[in-house]
Amino acid sequence: MENNIVAMIQNRAETYANRDVLHYKDMDGSYKSMNGGEFWKEIVKVANALKALGIKPAEKIGILSDNMPQWTITDVAILAMEGIVIPIFGGSSYEQIEHIINETNMRTLFVGNQLQLDNAHLALNETQTLQNIVTFKENTQTPDSRCISWNSFLELGSEVSVDLSKEKMNAIPSAQLATIIFTSGTTGNPKGVMLSHGNFIQCFAIHDVRLDINNADLSMCFLPLSHVFERAWTYYIFHCGGRNFYLENPKTIIDELKVVKPTVMCAVPRFFEKTYSAIQLEVQKWSPLKKRIFSWSVSVGEKSVAYKTECSKLPLPLKLKLRIADTLVLSKLRGLFGGNIKAMPCSGAAMVYDHLLFFHAIGLFVNYGYGSTETTATVSCFKSDSFDLKSCGSVMPEVDVKLSDTGEIMVKGKTVFAGYYNNSEATEDAIDNGWYKTGDQGSFTENGDLLMTDRINDIFKTSGGKFISPQKIELLLIKDSFIEQAAIIGSNRKFVTALIVPCFNKIKAVWMVDNEEELINDPRILDFMQKRIDLCLKSLPNYEKVMKFKLLAEPFSITDNTLTNTLKVRRKLIEEKHENVINEMYL
Repeated sequence: MENNIVAMIQNRAETYANRDVLHYKDMDGSYKSMNGGEFWKEIVKVANALKALGIKPAEKIGILSDNMPQWTITDVAILAMEGIVIPIFGGSSYEQIEHIINETNMRTLFVGNQLQLDNAHLALNETQTLQNIVTFKENTQTPDSRCISWNSFLELGSEVSVDLSKEKMNAIPSAQLATIIFTSGTTGNPKGVMLSHGNFIQCFAIHDVRLDINNADLSMCFLPLSHVFERAWTYYIFHCGGRNFYLENPKTIIDELKVVKPTVMCAVPRFFEKTYSAIQLEVQKWSPLKKRIFSWSVSVGEKSVAYKTECSKLPLPLKLKLRIADTLVLSKLRGLFGGNIKAMPCSGAAMVYDHLLFFHAIGLFVNYGYGSTETTATVSCFKSDSFDLKSCGSVMPEVDVKLSDTGEIMVKGKTVFAGYYNNSEATEDAIDNGWYKTGDQGSFTENGDLLMTDRINDIFKTSGGKFISPQKIELLLIKDSFIEQAAIIGSNRKFVTALIVPCFNKIKAVWMVDNEEELINDPRILDFMQKRIDLCLKSLPNYEKVMKFKLLAEPFSITDNTLTNTLKVRRKLIEEKHENVINEMYL
């Protein structure tokens, strides 16, 4: 196995020189592809242009863009020049972009669309170090000569030649810093996670043991490449000889799945929550007979899951029923995902058990797991032959996990990061004798599978002295099809309350109310929602039940900073934004 990312990409590009390795949708809507030979030639062009710009080894270069082939081409070219890649989430605010530029003394930044260019151009004038902006798209309006188009950038390297020989690429040390990824944590300012080439190479090795990915696989790249999950997975697909389809606009994912028909795809729990809600909403429109067929088919699928989780053979009667259920309903549901999916790695946040069971019941292997940027993504995930749907799967090979005296999950291994960039204090707090302290509370099942229960910083105590795990309550609430999002409040308060974003489409279909502001204050709907909440939480002790709630007209989102890039709730910022609404519940 290669010892760095660039050597791996170079070898796969040579192996598949005449076979497609990536696909994308062009600006005119047509589907394009690139073979391994073309892929490596583009990387060489970018490396030459970087040299023409005067890029030096260890220089920090930013990529602020949505997913497209240029993202990975530029990424690998920077690494080939022994630079350090600084990914920035495409939807970041100007303040977030400015912070990362200043923190890393960035001179050069690659951007995708016009809004990203506008924010980057503002940074040219407001920051001390930024000098060059390169736009991936030719149709962006570049405001001055410091901003150049992709083709003009490549032209800079036409008279320059960089040594990207195999000997040179193989010589890049495994321990060399490859990237600094600024986390969008649920609390505090973002910290720059430093990951080496070796972290990623070890990540590939342990996934080779756990997963069955090969050169026949096609992956849909739709989660942000700025996040470690999709980026590491994209590398891994190349490592396995598979192909990547780059989806620039994730909002079109359902339509594109039916066209692209991928075999594998990373996803986060929110994707499955929204898909599950959409399916249930559609089913409500069906005739009573169709509803019964749907429910029967899913129930048969659920019964089969119990055997699959233990790698046991299905009894013949159940096998026959499953064949009928699959013909009538289940195969059609899988068709929503293109019909060829064999595995969907899923992580980034807690997932509702009922949703996980549903998708396994229809025949989708949602490989749920646990990990973080600091661990180069995966710490644990399901095994294909045996797994516990109520867990985060079994710990990956060559990764050590233990629990502290307080129940904190601690991780050790070659995938664990070196530390936080320019932040020795945070590094010392996070790493104890090589063990990364995740900040997550967890436990192990009897079979040794890992459970993650909540962020330790999210667990709060009421003024009555009761400890509350908000994630547990939120997961119970969003199981309800009328509840889209929920944030539990109650730290140092008399009782637990909730901010609820209702499923507007479903509620509007029942009450025929069009205006969101009118809807969230309608006494009929408030009474209905109270009953739904009470039903969801009936199994909890009284001190964990939601005593009061408020409906919100606007959902939590990445744009307003109330969600992280992986769609986890940022509780502190939600409480700040809705302070007045929350205070009303405690009057």
